[in-house]
Amino acid sequence: MKVLVIGSGGREHAICWKLRQSPKVTDLYCAPGNGGTSFHASNVDINITKHKKVIVFCKRNGIDLVVVGPEAPLAVGIADDLRKAGIVVFGPSYAAARLESSKIFAKEMMGGNNIPTAGFRVFDDIRKAREYILSAEEPLVVKAYGLAAGKGVIIAKTREEAIDAAERMLVKKEFGAAGKRIIVEECLVGREASIMVITDGETILPLASSQDHKRAHDGDSGPNTGGMGAFSPTPVIGKKELEEIMEKIIRPTIRGLKMEGIDYRGVLYAGIMMTESGPKALEYNVRFGDPETQAILPRIKSDFADLLMNAATGNLAGTEIEWDSSECVCLVLAAAGYPGKYEKGKEITGIIEAMETQAIIFHAGTKYEGDRLVSCGGRVMNVVGLGADMKQALERAYKGASKICFEGMWCRSDIGARNTSDVKA
Repeated sequence: MKVLVIGSGGREHAICWKLRQSPKVTDLYCAPGNGGTSFHASNVDINITKHKKVIVFCKRNGIDLVVVGPEAPLAVGIADDLRKAGIVVFGPSYAAARLESSKIFAKEMMGGNNIPTAGFRVFDDIRKAREYILSAEEPLVVKAYGLAAGKGVIIAKTREEAIDAAERMLVKKEFGAAGKRIIVEECLVGREASIMVITDGETILPLASSQDHKRAHDGDSGPNTGGMGAFSPTPVIGKKELEEIMEKIIRPTIRGLKMEGIDYRGVLYAGIMMTESGPKALEYNVRFGDPETQAILPRIKSDFADLLMNAATGNLAGTEIEWDSSECVCLVLAAAGYPGKYEKGKEITGIIEAMETQAIIFHAGTKYEGDRLVSCGGRVMNVVGLGADMKQALERAYKGASKICFEGMWCRSDIGARNTSDVKA
């Protein structure tokens, strides 16, 4: 099997790492890839926004399966163009990708299919948004309607903070086109969890539960980020809770899409808030989460290539996923300034030493300049620990992280700590 992975982050490195473990994968490519994917795949210097060039590469190299990692290519229809060219793709269509690219479409999907979620209003006029916010109960959540690299959601503790967030989006245009319309919704209270499923539009296979840490700093403080760490499984979701989420949120979503003529093939990710009245949907993503994927894939014992191919070709029925009982945690090592303007070009050392501690290392924002590995993104490295329990997984991850060094490097010291009593970074 010849496989092409689209993307360049930590998620894509983890996908390449897992695919390389399949004896069925003979040739593996990553476009454009990063410093770490080059150890498992052949990095391909293709502009992935130029779909015709991607198609030409696939045809010339006899690619059997394309796996699309990030949301941006899906949002502009790369899966549609590849399928029209006769290329098998793991990733949803443009129409399905609106679940992530348009939070308004996602909310309408929830409402139309009786999926429990927060009450909301949509605005494109700052005056009307202010009027509503001043009359609403605080706290509130203000969301940019489009893609904003995971940073377009602002939790406002007060009405003043909510108005400021609305002005940043609608007036100051801080989120560009993604913020030309906004959603103002009630702030749900409970414990968050991430549920990802693999589906071919009919059969739905849930992946292990996970939990992300969105806020930049310890204690879940600071601005939202693309994710500062994750762990799997989460104690928030047991068998009973998972079945309730499947019944109330995941299955109705797939059915609702099918009723609209949308055949969903790929990963569906639901951000869930477990409230006193049960699970409620916070948002959808239409791809593997990052960094949740890095905490989940090391736990899969099944052939990952088979799993993705079966989903992409509509043959998921009868497929099962075998899981390692270990627990897993992923730490994100970030560049100085992230999630704002961050520094680049910092030499990274200590990777081999980190791997010698039993940690798994996934590159995110890295590249090679000659023999030097340097940073080129806000989230630079992922350090993953597997263990018999969360305490051991955390110890291994933080020990591995302590060996890596680049100027300005930082990470949260409390990833997964709420699930242990005595682990500290």
